Amino acid sequence: MLKLTNLCKTFNPGTVNRKTALDHLNLTVNDGDFITIIGSNGAGKSTLFNAICGTFYVDEGTVELDGENITYLPEYDRAKYLGHLFQDPMKGTAPSMTIEENLAVAYLRASTAKNAFFSRISSKEKKLFREQLARLDMGLEDRMKHPVGLLSGGQRQALTLLMATIVPPKLLLLDEHTAALDPGTAKKVLDLTRHIVSERNITCLMVTHNMHQALELGNRTLMMDAGRIVFDTSGEERTHMSVEDLLEKFSVGAGRGFDNDRILLSTAKE
Repeated sequence: MLKLTNLCKTFNPGTVNRKTALDHLNLTVNDGDFITIIGSNGAGKSTLFNAICGTFYVDEGTVELDGENITYLPEYDRAKYLGHLFQDPMKGTAPSMTIEENLAVAYLRASTAKNAFFSRISSKEKKLFREQLARLDMGLEDRMKHPVGLLSGGQRQALTLLMATIVPPKLLLLDEHTAALDPGTAKKVLDLTRHIVSERNITCLMVTHNMHQALELGNRTLMMDAGRIVFDTSGEERTHMSVEDLLEKFSVGAGRGFDNDRILLSTAKE
C-alpha cells in the first residue's frame, strides 16, 4: 500500500538551526495495516506524515502509494487518497461553514468522479451524512445546519474523523488526534477510530503518546528517533510485549534511553 524508500529531509540547511528531520527512513506498509507510532518530540513523526501528504517535498528518496510514485505529486492531488487528522481539533474543519457543508466538501473532494468537487450534494447524500453523524452518538445529525465553530473540540474531532473517512481513503494518518481532548472524549473518539478503521478496512498510521495504546491498537508498532525507525514489531512478538519491553527495545535501537517525560508518564491505559 505504502512504500517509503530512503527518505531524507533537512530543515534550515547550512545554518545553525539545521535540523535533520528524516534520516534515510525506509518503511513498507501493507494493505490493511493499522500501525501505531511512538517517539519523543523531534523524532520525525509529524515530518513523516507531512512527507507522505506532500506538505513539502523530501530532499531524497521516494514515496509510493498503491504502486504509484507520488514523490512529487502536489498536496492537493494526494488529498483525494489520504485522510489526515491533527492533534488540534480546530485544524480539520472550516468553522464558519455548517456541519453539512463541511461534510459535502470532504465528500466531493474524495470523489473519483470527474469535476465532482464542483457538483451539488443530492438528497441521497444528505441522508448519508445524517446517518453517519448519528453513528457518532453526539446529536450532530440534528445540527447539520449549525456552524462547526459552535461545536466542542471533541465534537469537531469526531466530525473531522468522519470527514476523513466518509469516502474511505487509501491511507489514514492520525497525528495524536485525541491528545488535546479530555479523557472521556478522547476515549470516545478513539473507540470511533477503532470501529471505523476496522469496519472499512482502512490502512492507517497513528501517532500516539500512550505506550499501552501503541501496543494494544492495530497490528504493528513503530518507534522513531532522530528521523529514523529504530524499532518495528508485529505478530507474536508484539502480542507478548510489555511497556518495559518496548522501552528496552528503544534503548537498543536508538543507543540511548527513552527520555520523553510526557510519554513515560502516560503509561496508564486510556
